[in-house]
Amino acid sequence: MKPMFSRRRTFPAPAVAGLLTTVLILAADQASKAWILYRSGLPEVQQIQVLDPWFNLTMVWNAGISFGLFAAESLWQRLILVGISLAVAGVLAVWMWRAERKLQACAFGLIIGGAVGNVIDRLAYGAVADFLDFSGLYFPFVFNVADAAISIGVVVMLADLLMHDRRR
Repeated sequence: MKPMFSRRRTFPAPAVAGLLTTVLILAADQASKAWILYRSGLPEVQQIQVLDPWFNLTMVWNAGISFGLFAAESLWQRLILVGISLAVAGVLAVWMWRAERKLQACAFGLIIGGAVGNVIDRLAYGAVADFLDFSGLYFPFVFNVADAAISIGVVVMLADLLMHDRRR
């Protein structure tokens, strides 16, 4: 007689790497935001000079998406942004599950972790907490760990595509 659950289920190695990346980014993002909001004193002083003018901690609430575009002031606008972010994260999760390469899955994990981190802020506070200010380096915007992960994820995904295409 065969055991009822004889087939051992294994998860694809790239998907596991992508999932771990997602969890690590989400944890780092939420931990950094918790420190900034509740331990650093930054919300009260608005700026802490670290390596002025190249890098400072500057508190900014971003109600929109990248660079403050499409600011969502009302509840329904925020919910639309949350829905779009979760839909994109869901599609990327399916792609991550089907990924053939670990680098590809990790790129998806970076983007998913960043998107979900910003969704948590939008639901909890109505806007995203941004605080990493590199304005002195010629790109005048303030961002957070989630935003950095999304940007790095896109670059890694493109690099993986280029490297994989060249191998073929």
